[in-house]
Amino acid sequence: MREKFLLAVAILCFSIALSIAGAVAAEMPVAQPTGPAATARLSLDEALALFLRQNLDLIIAKYGIDYAQGQAITARLFPNPVLSVGAVGSWTQGRTLSRSGQVYPQVQQLFEMAGKRGYRIESAAYGIQGAEAAFEDAIRQLSFTLKETYYRVQLGLRRLNLAEENRDRFARILEINTVRFKKGFIAEVDLIRIRLQVVDFQSQVITALQDTESARADLRVLLQLPATTKLELTTDMEYRRIDPDVRAMQQLALDGRPDIRVKRIARAQRSADLKLAQAYRYPDVTIGGGYALQGPQGPDNPQQLGLSVGVPLPLFNRNQGGIAQGEVNVQVAEADLRKTLVEVENQVDIAHRNLIQSRNLVEAYQKGVLEDARQTLTIVERAYERGGATILELLDAARTARSIQLNYLESLFNYQRNVFQLESAVGREIST
Repeated sequence: MREKFLLAVAILCFSIALSIAGAVAAEMPVAQPTGPAATARLSLDEALALFLRQNLDLIIAKYGIDYAQGQAITARLFPNPVLSVGAVGSWTQGRTLSRSGQVYPQVQQLFEMAGKRGYRIESAAYGIQGAEAAFEDAIRQLSFTLKETYYRVQLGLRRLNLAEENRDRFARILEINTVRFKKGFIAEVDLIRIRLQVVDFQSQVITALQDTESARADLRVLLQLPATTKLELTTDMEYRRIDPDVRAMQQLALDGRPDIRVKRIARAQRSADLKLAQAYRYPDVTIGGGYALQGPQGPDNPQQLGLSVGVPLPLFNRNQGGIAQGEVNVQVAEADLRKTLVEVENQVDIAHRNLIQSRNLVEAYQKGVLEDARQTLTIVERAYERGGATILELLDAARTARSIQLNYLESLFNYQRNVFQLESAVGREIST
């Protein structure tokens, strides 16, 4: 019988565990199933929307709000009453407990004084606000990571296209000059130089492809997509001139950045905790009531009502340590807030400076340097085909054009990254 009973209890516990697991799984966000070769076409805004729905770091941060709400529920609860039962009896001279004893059931209730429950509720409310602000700050920081990764994929694709273009160009030159070498029109060393350059451009193609696939993998991880998902990104890495007012940006950051709100809420919560610690100097009151039941041979036989009041005497412990700790916590929260304000102001200033410098560099390239590099390569290539330029001049023009184009792509990516960095520092998107 005992074994059957234990088996039944085990089955019941397992069933309850399965029910709880099923309920939790039903509430958790789940990515849509994708086929083995599914393709996701995403603009930057669509990637952000998918990111906000499925990123596990954000989901974990959101659970912090639920945890704080649970603490708020606990803070509102009253202490449970205590039921106690006492019995007194005599076994002498033929007496028994049922005939001469006394049973005294009593219910006691603790009443918190000096507003302790209210201070706990106040602190818990600040905890919810802080968790919500922390969740917004997680969105701010991780959104920057997503945008940067999105454009890192686009940068890799632009590099890959450039490397393939250079490889194909010199592959054609190699094919033509192989025929010319066989006819004795060029020296073997020139053919070797062209062949080496083709191999170098092929190496650059492989490197760019690896960098692009690595960035794609990072983006899939952020979006919680399977490794088999093919990503097609539709938002190009284009230049959009932005000239923000740094002072206005700093003020916006100081007024609305969520991590600053977290620190301000933490300071307010520490103040509420200090008030709670100070309230513990005053003792709580325990009130009890009971009914004494006596046997027929009790001392005076009639039934009795009882009332008790208990108050701790605060002679030694008046929560001196808790008050001292609360005062220190308030000072620490205040210092942490001031530190964050200084850091945010400087972050905006640095991000703005980097944006202006990268913007100037992009515009310098766009004023004609890129086109000059392309035309120079085309002119030298045509001159080489007519015999008016050497292979060294052609290779030098190709390397210069490639270097200028790569530097432009890097500057364009850095400019866009600095735009996102400034938006992250301010805590909002920048339109002008």
